[in-house]
Amino acid sequence: MSIEVRVPTLGESVTEATVATWFKAPGDRVEADEMLCELETDKVTVEVPSPAAGTLGDIVAPEGETVGVDALLATLNEGDAAAAPAAAKAPAKAEAKADGGDAGGEAVDV
Repeated sequence: MSIEVRVPTLGESVTEATVATWFKAPGDRVEADEMLCELETDKVTVEVPSPAAGTLGDIVAPEGETVGVDALLATLNEGDAAAAPAAAKAPAKAEAKADGGDAGGEAVDV
């Protein structure tokens, strides 16, 4: 599933910003709230965090481009790529329980 990364509200009476720096490149793995890019206005510098964990897809607004509020900056691919490490661990735990492996402890006859 693809998530859109958009320009946040920049402040009162500020309608556009310039993409100053991208901290990540397409294909890079990102965590939720990890900084993706930095936007500059005449009044403030704003860091744009990742809305979710996943892989950075296409960068729509390259460095130096002027963007308006709510403009599309990039896409973030969430799903199979992001869930793969967690999914790989889950079956291993299920198999350990299913085969009745050593659970530890001591057997006591009652």
